Amino acid sequence: MNLYTWLQLIIYFGILLLLVKPLGAYMAKVYQNERLALDPILGPVERFIYRLSGIDSRTEMTWKTYAVAMLVFNIIGLIFVYALQRLQGFLLLNPQGLGAVPPDSAWNTAVSFASNTNWQGYGGETTMSYLTQMLGMAVQNFVSAATGMAVLAALIRGITRHTTKEIGNFWVDMTRSVLYILFPLSLVLALVLVSQGVVQTLSEYKSVTSLQSGETQLIAVGPAASQVAIKQLGTNGGGFFNVNSSHPLENPTPFSNFLEMLSILLIPAALCYTFGKMVGDTRQGWALLTVMTIIFAALLSVAVWSEQGGNPMFAKLGVDQMQSAMNPGGNMEGKEVRFGIVNSALWATATTAASNGSVNSMHDSFMPLGGLVPMWLMQLGEIIYGGVGSGLYGMLAFVIIAVFVSGLMVGRTPEYLGKKIEAYEMKMASIVILIPVMLVLIGTAVALTTEAGRATIHNPSAHGFSEVLYAFSSAGNNNGSAFAGLGANTPFYNIALGIAMLIARYWLAIPVLAIAGSLANKKKVPASAGTLPTHTPLFIVWVIGVIIIVGALSFLPALALGPIVEHLMIFG
Repeated sequence: MNLYTWLQLIIYFGILLLLVKPLGAYMAKVYQNERLALDPILGPVERFIYRLSGIDSRTEMTWKTYAVAMLVFNIIGLIFVYALQRLQGFLLLNPQGLGAVPPDSAWNTAVSFASNTNWQGYGGETTMSYLTQMLGMAVQNFVSAATGMAVLAALIRGITRHTTKEIGNFWVDMTRSVLYILFPLSLVLALVLVSQGVVQTLSEYKSVTSLQSGETQLIAVGPAASQVAIKQLGTNGGGFFNVNSSHPLENPTPFSNFLEMLSILLIPAALCYTFGKMVGDTRQGWALLTVMTIIFAALLSVAVWSEQGGNPMFAKLGVDQMQSAMNPGGNMEGKEVRFGIVNSALWATATTAASNGSVNSMHDSFMPLGGLVPMWLMQLGEIIYGGVGSGLYGMLAFVIIAVFVSGLMVGRTPEYLGKKIEAYEMKMASIVILIPVMLVLIGTAVALTTEAGRATIHNPSAHGFSEVLYAFSSAGNNNGSAFAGLGANTPFYNIALGIAMLIARYWLAIPVLAIAGSLANKKKVPASAGTLPTHTPLFIVWVIGVIIIVGALSFLPALALGPIVEHLMIFG
C-alpha cells in the first residue's frame, strides 16, 4: 500500500472516532429524556404523535409487553409493505407503469425491510414504483432501524436499573429514535448528497441520446437521495437502484462515497459511548468500541492486502496489476474506477461489519480471501459495530458469555456492571449467539442438497458454494449484501432467505429483552476486590478471544470448503 492508501484510511478512522463522543452523548440524552436543543422544534411534534396514537409516554413496560409491542408494530409494517408491492400497479406515483411484484419476491422484500436486512433479489428501477420506494422501503428504513435502537435502550435500562420489572416504553423509544436521531441526520445527509449529484425527483425516467453511439438510452431516476441517506445511517443498505451505491446517480463522487461510508459506522460506533454514558461509566463504552475497532482493522487489512495483491489469472494474461500513480493496481474486477481498491475494500468491510449490506463494488468479484472477510464479519453475528442497536446488543451477549466463562475460571459468581450473570442470562445469550449459526449452516445445507437450491448456482466448485454460504450468512445475520453470482430471485431462495431473515431478527431481539427484564429485576451488587474489571486491556483481549473462537469453531469447516479452498486452488 502507498501513502495515499494509508492517508484514506487514517482520515476515515480519524473522523469516525472524533464523532463518536458528541453523537454518543447526544443519543444518551435522547434515551434518558433530557433536554435537547431540538426540543422547541421537535417536542410539539413528538407530543402530537403520542396524542394521535393514544400513547401515554409516562407509562413503562415489562420486557414481555415491550416485546409484544415491538412484534405487533413490525408485523403490521411487514404486511403493509407486502400489500403495497402487490397493489403498486393500481396506485399513484408510478410513472413507469410497473406492475405487481410476484408473491414470493414481495414476501422476501417485506421481511427484508421490516427486519432491517434489506436483502434485494430485485432490481429497484425495474420493479418498484416511486410510491413503493418511499412509503414502503424508506419508511421501513427508519422504523426498522429505530426498532433495533429501542431494544438496545431497553437492555441498557435493564443493566442500570434494579429491583424493577420496567425497562421503558417501546413506543416512546422508537418515536424518539426516529424523531431526534435518524430524521435530523438523514435530512442533513440527503441535502449534502443532492449537492453531490445524487438524484431526487418524482419525474419519469429520462430518455437521452448517447454521445458515443447516438442511440437512445433510458436513464432511471427517482427520489433516491432521501432513501440513500437513511439506508446508510440506519444500517439498512437497500439501494434505490439495482447496483446500489456503485450507481453513479446513487453515489456519484469520491466525497459522496466517503460520506456514505462514514454514515454506515457512525451511529453503531457512537452507541458504544451512549452505552457508557447511560451505565455511568464511559470506560465501558470505550472498551466495547476498542474490541470492535481492533477486529475491524485486522480484517480490513486482510481485505485490502488481498485485493491489492492482484489476481494471478490476470497476470498470466499480461494484465498490469502494479500499483502506480496512474494505475490503482490489484484486482479491479467488479470495482468502480472512481473508487479503486481501498475504498472498495473499506466499504465491503464496513458494510458487513455494520449489518448494512449496501455495496459500491461487487463482492462476488473479490479475491477468495477478500471475499472471506465480509463473509466472516457477518458470521461473527454482526457485532463488529453491527446494525444500529442490534450490533451493540449482540456484542453485549458475547460480553455476558465472556464474563460468565471468566467467572467460572476463577471460581466466582460472574458479574457485569453490578449485576450477577446467572443461568437464565446465559441461556438467553446462548440463543442470541447460536440462532444465526443454525440458520446459516442449516440453510446452506438445505440449498446445496435440494434441486431447487442448486438450480441457480451459476458458478461451479468452491466459488458456487461460497455464493450460497454468503447468501445465508447475509440473511441469517440481517446484513443484505450478496455474492451476486447466485440467482437468488427464485421461489426457493425468496422463501428460504425470508424465513432466515425473520428468525434472525426477532428470535434474537426477544431473548435480549428477556435479559433486560431479568437484569432489571435483580439487586445491584457492590463492586469488591474480586470483581472482574470490564474496561481493562485484559478484558478487551479476553472478549476478542471469545468472539474469534466462537466464530472460528462455528464456521471454519464451511469456510474451508469455500473461500479458503478457492484461495488454495488459485495460488496453489
